[in-house]
Amino acid sequence: MSRVYIVIDDHQDWAPYYPTEHVLTLQQYLSIQTSSLQRIRVINLCKDYNYLQDGYYCSLLAEARNHHVLPTIRVLNDLSQPLLYQLQMGPVSDLLNKNASPADSQTELTIKSYFGQVEDARFKSIARYLFERFACPILQISLHYQQSWEVSNIEIINHSYLNDDEQTAFANALDHFSSKIWRESKMKKPARYDLAILVNNEEKMPPSNPQALKRFIKAGKNLGVNVELITPNDFIRLPEFDALFIRETTAIDHHTYRFAKKAESEGMVVIDDPTSILRCTNKIYLAKLFETHKVPAPKTVFLQRNDANSLQQAIDELGLPIVLKIPDGSFSRGVVKVASIEELRQHAEALFEQTSLLLAQEYLYTDFDWRIGILNNRPLYACRYYMVKKHWQIYRHSDGKQSRSGGFDTLPTFEVPKAVLQAATKATRHIGNGLYGVDIKYSDGNAYVIEVNDNPSLDAGVEDKYLGDELYSQIMENFVERLEVIKQLP
Repeated sequence: MSRVYIVIDDHQDWAPYYPTEHVLTLQQYLSIQTSSLQRIRVINLCKDYNYLQDGYYCSLLAEARNHHVLPTIRVLNDLSQPLLYQLQMGPVSDLLNKNASPADSQTELTIKSYFGQVEDARFKSIARYLFERFACPILQISLHYQQSWEVSNIEIINHSYLNDDEQTAFANALDHFSSKIWRESKMKKPARYDLAILVNNEEKMPPSNPQALKRFIKAGKNLGVNVELITPNDFIRLPEFDALFIRETTAIDHHTYRFAKKAESEGMVVIDDPTSILRCTNKIYLAKLFETHKVPAPKTVFLQRNDANSLQQAIDELGLPIVLKIPDGSFSRGVVKVASIEELRQHAEALFEQTSLLLAQEYLYTDFDWRIGILNNRPLYACRYYMVKKHWQIYRHSDGKQSRSGGFDTLPTFEVPKAVLQAATKATRHIGNGLYGVDIKYSDGNAYVIEVNDNPSLDAGVEDKYLGDELYSQIMENFVERLEVIKQLP
């Protein structure tokens, strides 16, 4: 279980705010004894962050104790010299001018960011961007307009210099940033561990629906695990947790991968782990992996941009129709079926605008695809996803219209053909020991692995149709088992 401390110079500095046992003076913080196994987050609110002053020493010694402190020594040093922080500004000007324009000939403006939050909606994106690079409780950002907005200065402000309205904004932001400050003491029984579930409310086809997320939270509570839903805006909060469960569709050039990498670097248990994301999100990699380890799969040919001969070679080897895929598509996107060399050329040309390599696979017709859920190299659940009516895939996407999906059956794993289970476990054995959804076609007694999903759908009313709450309990139990192993490591 993690713990949060707020470090201040004097207890009087906290007088305007709600009292909490988490507030310590620097002297008190340095004298407390903490277990090397406990995750500690320190919010450094000392007044003077200058070199060799109390605020500087607070962050320096917190890092020496292996505590996760905000701000870090790197941030303090970077913000002490404009030349250092300007190197990390990146697309700040673009973000500013995309959302903000001068009002009433105003050319100078100062805004305060509290844990990456601002009250002026025009500057939300810039505040979040700067917070991710210079994570501080309060940043004062000075802006200057001359044909376009530019950041003229960034400095750290102490909470004791805020007026009444700013104190309220700061307290609300702190509450949002770390609910542990106010709410942990209200729990009847302290949690054994803290687990974050990453979700994105703006995702149209999330891997878990709201009811499933509620059941994960309930399953965690039954095991003494405090489960909290976090969003892409909570990247900086990861060190507060012991484990991360990603319930958002993953991709490499995406915040989900950065969350996974950050969690792994912090020694957290994470599903999906970054290695699984790397391996599963690229169908080119999976196809070669299956070939190397003799995992049963459809015949596959790689097509390379600007190699016109490879198209005819694919037809010669695979016959027609052919299934054409981009390497990183999901939910049947970027997958087309072609029935002639003309269609192959047409669709390949369009898809090559996104990637230099494509997959061409033999077309295997089945009424449904098997989906076998694998957790820690063992089958967990089984579903049959049926094709959309008058369509050859389980999903059908129409421009400007809602995506459609076929029906499903959920059944116990012992009713699944043996060849399907064997193919599923063999496919994931060479990827990792996380949570995977293996898509398989079964025809004439043979199983063919189509792909392995590192972030499989787990929806209430679908994948849990047979196991019910036991599905969520087994996944939460697996997190606890992994955390217990970490606890026992020297």
